[in-house]
Amino acid sequence: MTVLGDRVQKEELLHLHMLFIHVRKYYETITNEEIPTERYNSLHISPVHIHKNKKSHKEAILVLGQEIVDHIGRKPAMLSFSHEMSTPSEIAVEN
Repeated sequence: MTVLGDRVQKEELLHLHMLFIHVRKYYETITNEEIPTERYNSLHISPVHIHKNKKSHKEAILVLGQEIVDHIGRKPAMLSFSHEMSTPSEIAVEN
């Protein structure tokens, strides 16, 4: 079984693909550095390409995710939490 199994609907893949784009852009915004995504860019697919097949979107998600993880993994732990953020005991848990 692959990470993105065959039972995943195309609409779900498009949402996940868009989420990864948002993750990349958010990281780039808060760090002021660009995540290199040459492999992803070479696929010539984006979440708005709704007519591309599921396999193409799965590949794009996996490649983009790997490039994000690889980039962040090469960086020293530079992201920190604000003192104003909730402590774990203050976080509400939904049952």
